[in-house]
Amino acid sequence: MCGIAGVMMADGSMPDAALLDRLEKALLHRGPDGTGRYVRDGVGLVHARLAIIDLTSGDQPLFGPRGCALVANGEIYNYIELRERELPDADLHTRSDCEPILHLYDRHGTDAARHLRGMYAFALHDPDARSLTLARDPFGIKQLYYVETPRCFAFASEPQALIAAGLVDVELARRPAGELLQLQFTTGAETIFAGIRRLLPGETLSVTQGRITGRTMLAALPAEGPRPVGETDALRRLDDILMDSVNVHQRADVPYGLFLSSGIDSAAILTCMTRLNTNPVQAYTACFPKTGVHDEYDEAHKLAKAMGAHHVKIEVTATDFWRLLPKIVACVDDPTADYAIVPTYILAREAAKDLKVILCGEGGDEIFAGYGRYRRQIRPWWLGGRQRRRTGPFSGRGILYEEPKDWRDGIVAAEAASALPGRSKLQIAQAADCVDWLAHGLLVKLDRCLMAHGLEGRTPLLDPVVGDFGFCLPEDLKLARGRGKYLMRRWLEEHVPNAPAFARKKGFTVPVGDWIATQGEKLGLLVANDPAIQAIASADAVKAAFSGRDRHTLEAAWRLLFFALWHRRHIRGIAPDGDVFECLAHPLG
Repeated sequence: MCGIAGVMMADGSMPDAALLDRLEKALLHRGPDGTGRYVRDGVGLVHARLAIIDLTSGDQPLFGPRGCALVANGEIYNYIELRERELPDADLHTRSDCEPILHLYDRHGTDAARHLRGMYAFALHDPDARSLTLARDPFGIKQLYYVETPRCFAFASEPQALIAAGLVDVELARRPAGELLQLQFTTGAETIFAGIRRLLPGETLSVTQGRITGRTMLAALPAEGPRPVGETDALRRLDDILMDSVNVHQRADVPYGLFLSSGIDSAAILTCMTRLNTNPVQAYTACFPKTGVHDEYDEAHKLAKAMGAHHVKIEVTATDFWRLLPKIVACVDDPTADYAIVPTYILAREAAKDLKVILCGEGGDEIFAGYGRYRRQIRPWWLGGRQRRRTGPFSGRGILYEEPKDWRDGIVAAEAASALPGRSKLQIAQAADCVDWLAHGLLVKLDRCLMAHGLEGRTPLLDPVVGDFGFCLPEDLKLARGRGKYLMRRWLEEHVPNAPAFARKKGFTVPVGDWIATQGEKLGLLVANDPAIQAIASADAVKAAFSGRDRHTLEAAWRLLFFALWHRRHIRGIAPDGDVFECLAHPLG
């Protein structure tokens, strides 16, 4: 796990050392354990390392037998199997999980990624072909961003590195900005920064002479419909698959633990970890004392106690929210206005004091159909079925001067691309969520909040073997007894006595609305006076939103607050200094 960046000059000239310095400096928080650099034939690569596997000889760049150079961000979980089965005669010089990529490239070219099981974003320079290859894992667990300018092609693990290096002017892209306000994340390859694009999940780019010359895609999910399987056989296979995935996701030369909620996904991972480890699992749970929201700690603690885990309680308070939010938003350069950025950041800060790797349950709802909206989406309209994300918190409220009209275009495109022949309506909804909501919302949140503290996050439910199995389950093994994730619940019921396997899904609730409501009058005035908000919204309507009490109005208020702080840091370039009120009281720094 680390940060990577690089540049390929269009004319083949030597990349400027100062440019590489700026890229490296902007990514040092991702890799506190060392840096590396490579310059040859108009290409410069930089690497900031968080050492997880092969602590002594795994520094990057790594080099192949023909002189190819690699920088990679992520973990290749099947590196042992690759070394033993596919590359038994390869001349490997390290124990690094990433070195096999170079040998796979020599054998398979740009199809090398098809042989990887893991989370990754990597760049590989082939000096013989004078080409640069970039690839991102199919679920998009690791991110990679790029720019094309007349002088060069450049890439980095975070957009802010490309901006800090002076490779692109800071300009807000209109359509993604509307998406952020209405969806809380942005879709597709276009980012909220004009000129900066994402590698899409599963995408491989070929670059020569500073220009993209090839593009291929590796799908995360099978392009087929449900496969017939009985419940008994499915439970047996699920057990094998979960145990295998958690086992390989534990591969590390450093301590690891778990983010534990009261939900099905992290409970399943804890169960597997308990079976696989002789020492108690280190588990961390956030709680919100003295608030009225559903608190996961008590239920999580019962499970942790039953599993013999060492359970750490992390309190998240209103004081934390007001004090830390500017710093948290500063981490999320590719913005996701998910309430959960607050507890995720604080959990990561505390876990990083003990560990360098954390497992978590992201992806379980998408793979095994846990969201209640899936049941609504597949119903006919006359039985209460409704369109996915048909409105946003600003729809029809008169807060914005001009409501975005194209904010649903990205998710509509994702749904259309996911509607492959033979897939069910449920599968289409699941696949569309994986393309954008998961990749550009949940996983960006996880990456930025954890890497701000030098902590690696791993997602055993976003594994190609798990995804292939879960996505193609028959519908009655996903949705049954009025609940989603039926098979996962049945598995938990069998393997964890007294687990509330069929309890109604409550979701992860953060009392942001309550906290905003207690400071509504003061906060509304400050947000309404922020230059970014003044450009898009009526001051009176903004203040009214912060004085509201219903859920949708407070959601709009939260997104305005997030946008004001985000714009201040990432568009106007003002570093966070002080708490929310101090930052907003000085909008120009």
